[in-house]
Amino acid sequence: MTKTPRVISGINLSKLLRKYGYDITRQTGSHLRLTTNINGSHHITIPNHKFLKVGTLSSILNDISSHLEIEKSQLLNELFN
Repeated sequence: MTKTPRVISGINLSKLLRKYGYDITRQTGSHLRLTTNINGSHHITIPNHKFLKVGTLSSILNDISSHLEIEKSQLLNELFN
C-alpha cells in the first residue's frame, strides 16, 4: 500500500490526474479547477501551491476516489507507483 506523498505540488498533482481524464478548465488566483467526464462530470479545485498540505491532498484524493468508485488505496497506487 502506497502512503500519501508528503511533498507534491498542485501542478504536479494535476498532471498525474490526467490519467483519469482531469484537465484544467480554469484558474482563479492560486487555485486550479479540474474537470473530468469519466463516470459522469466531476469538478475538483486544487491549490496551485508549491507543496500541498497532507490533509488537503488527502481530501482531494478522497473526493476523486469516491467519484471514480475505487478505493483510495488503489488510487494512490495508480498515481504514485
